[in-house]
Amino acid sequence: MSRHEITVTVNGEAQTRVVDARLLLVHFLREDLGLTGTHIGCDTTSCGACTVSLDGRAVKSCTVFAAQADGATVETIEGIAKDGKLHPLQEGFWEKHGLQCGFCTPGMIMSARDLLRKNPHPSEDEIRHGISGNLCRCTGYNKIVAAIDYAATKLRDEKGG
Repeated sequence: MSRHEITVTVNGEAQTRVVDARLLLVHFLREDLGLTGTHIGCDTTSCGACTVSLDGRAVKSCTVFAAQADGATVETIEGIAKDGKLHPLQEGFWEKHGLQCGFCTPGMIMSARDLLRKNPHPSEDEIRHGISGNLCRCTGYNKIVAAIDYAATKLRDEKGG
């Protein structure tokens, strides 16, 4: 099996490892780096539990080889809180009860973060479309949508409009 040395900046820290060519990014994050907040749900891109930010874009890390991320910047759920303060999306999920079992939550938050970067004023329909690649088996989505709307408002307020 072919092996490659890669360097990936993960949550602000450069990580250099030698990986098998077929190693998926989700396994690299979880097994090589110990970042278990990125969940493995389906291995078929259907559930979104493995969603991370790759060079600023939400991707399902079960569809990306770690070697493809060489030279890239990856952000995981572990990297979005700053200085011990929850990201507004994390706060929104807490305040609006947007989680039950929590399995889908990291992927939902990472997808929502991508949505809010592109569209800071999303409608309810736009929020629902923005997370449509992420499945939740517990909540029925209403509280997740409310949590994302909460975060959108808070982020706009922090930026002054």
